Parts: sequence; C-alpha cells; structure tokens
Amino acid sequence: MTEAQYHTLIKDMPAAERPRERLIYHGAEVLSNAELLAITLRVGSPSENVVSLAQRLLSQFDGLGGLARASVAELCTIPGIGPAKATQLKAALELGKRMASYGEATRPRITCPDDAAPRFIAAIGDGQQEQFCVLHLDNKNAIIRMSMVYQGSVNAAVMRLGEVFREAVRDNAVRVIVAHNHPSGDLTPSPEDIQATREIVKAGKLLDIEVLDHLIIGPRDHLSLRSLGLGFG
Repeated sequence: MTEAQYHTLIKDMPAAERPRERLIYHGAEVLSNAELLAITLRVGSPSENVVSLAQRLLSQFDGLGGLARASVAELCTIPGIGPAKATQLKAALELGKRMASYGEATRPRITCPDDAAPRFIAAIGDGQQEQFCVLHLDNKNAIIRMSMVYQGSVNAAVMRLGEVFREAVRDNAVRVIVAHNHPSGDLTPSPEDIQATREIVKAGKLLDIEVLDHLIIGPRDHLSLRSLGLGFG
C-alpha cells in the first residue's frame, strides 16, 4: 500500500489525529487500542475508514482479549476483514502475548512523579491545546501503558470521568497517574484543575483505582498537584 492510499482512506482526519502520525510524534504508548489496531490493519474498506473498522472489531469481540481468542475464520465474518487482515491481527496479538510472557520485570516502574513526567512531556508537552493523559500502573507501579483520553479545557463540569478511567479499567490497572498540559507554559494550577482533580480522585475510589498524582505538563517541566496538597486529601 502506498503512502498516498493511506492518507486517502483517512483524509477527513486532521493530520495530528491520524494514528500513524501520532505514533511517530508522540510514541506508541499514547495511542488507544483502536488506533494501534488501525495501524496494524493499514486500510479500511470502501465504506469505512480503518479507525472505525478497528473500533468495530473491538466492540464486536469485547476488547483485545476477545480478539486474541477469535479464530481467523471468526475474524473473517466481520465486513471489511479478509484472510490477510485477519492474519495480520492474529500475528500482532500473538507478539503481544509473547511479550507479556517475559514478565512484568521488563516494564519500567514509577517510584515518584519525576519518573512519570518525562513520558507525559514527550507525549503532550508541546501540545497546542489542552490534552489529558492517563498512565496505567499495576499493583507494583509497573507501567501498563499510557492512554490519551481527552482534548480541551480540563474542567470538572464538562469532563466525562468515565472516559478518564475507561481504558484503565480495561487494562485492569490498580493505580493511575493523570496529567494534562498547559499550552501557555504557565504551570500554575487553575481552580478548574484543582476541582477536576478532586472529582477524578473521588471517581477513582469508587472504581478501586488509586490516583497517585495529577501532573500539569509544560514543554520541559511539570508540576505535581499532590505535592502541593491540591485536590488530594
């Protein structure tokens, strides 16, 4: 498939939101499951772009676990999925399973906000609008992955808390660190930042997911709301 064909299939998506470009500029860890699957599939169908097809697969098979268990024949029952795409999916998912078999020792651990901050700075530090990320951790604070869950003003009144935790729940995360950027570069927390933190911490308790910190991210620096006692308590 040529580069031109790839862009034709997702031409309606802003360049900054296309999965391949997001992976190149921000790293694979910030992509959603659907975006990673879209890159694996490469193309959609005449009636559906590849991201939509990936989202439909995840919904049809109830997430990555269901996809991993599905046979090639079962995958081929989905419109837009033929033997080539089905085998690409199975190969990618098998690689993931084999990587997991190496054990959690291969995954870096977070011991303090300074460990997490560089990952967030690389992902969203240069963003031109506010973006909200969640770092998923297991019970030993080993990184599972990072998800990008929100773009826009970080305001508890409009933020959908279910979106903040949705991917973390799917990953069986025990703890999370959340972060958002301030495009202005001024890391001073706003009243909305502090209220959003309170709501996120409260929602995490209901889900039995501990929110370790909320970081405000700039191009080269960060600020920890927990260290300031803001929104936690």
